[in-house]
Amino acid sequence: MQIEVVTLFPDLVRGALQFGILGRALERGLVSIGTEDPRAHTADVHRTMLAAIRAAHARLPAASPRVCLAAQGEPFDQQRARELAALPGLLLVAGRYEGMDERIIARGVDRELSIGDYVVSGGELPALIVIDAVVRLLAGALGDARSSLEESFAAGLLEWPQYTRPEVFEGLRVPAVLLSGNHADIERWRLAQAVARTWVRRPDLIVRHGLAPEASRELNEFLAGRKGAERVLEGEGHEQDRSGN
Repeated sequence: MQIEVVTLFPDLVRGALQFGILGRALERGLVSIGTEDPRAHTADVHRTMLAAIRAAHARLPAASPRVCLAAQGEPFDQQRARELAALPGLLLVAGRYEGMDERIIARGVDRELSIGDYVVSGGELPALIVIDAVVRLLAGALGDARSSLEESFAAGLLEWPQYTRPEVFEGLRVPAVLLSGNHADIERWRLAQAVARTWVRRPDLIVRHGLAPEASRELNEFLAGRKGAERVLEGEGHEQDRSGN
């Protein structure tokens, strides 16, 4: 995949691409990411931005969308990330907080996206969020091909609680089911926790995406009080260590 970012701060964008999954994806050649600085185009302010957009877009495969990060854009979510990840190319326009002239949007933008209902100083950080969400969906970006399917929001649910070693930490024990070795029980526990968390913290996701039959059964059991509702409501997924450790 090829991505271009039109930005007044190309060093900010390039600097953030060196680390983690993004950095490895670039090293493996799974994605190439370039920048275009409007200040490199000498003309009036409107023509400068439009010239930068057109120059960056010309380097991309045909039919690559021109996307502007803007407060008035459609909400960016996992479904939109999947749509963008399926494309061969993507142009991201990182505007400033005061927005861009509407005529530039009319001539140089196909789509506007927003990462949330708040104001930031510019579109660079939102653009990086979009890039990160998209690149991790590319084949080979994650170590395990199943990881992107199991992550938060992939099925319209929040992530289940995560645990690592040691088994007991400051009196809190890893739930016994996770140590049982029974993969079916572990998967059901994860689903139950994800459903409960989503219902408590982001019920709008369930309203928006609905639930698969198995997840719906888990929600019914949770609401009936048979899934440790009190612990989930308090933000706890762990078990107290009763061994004295």
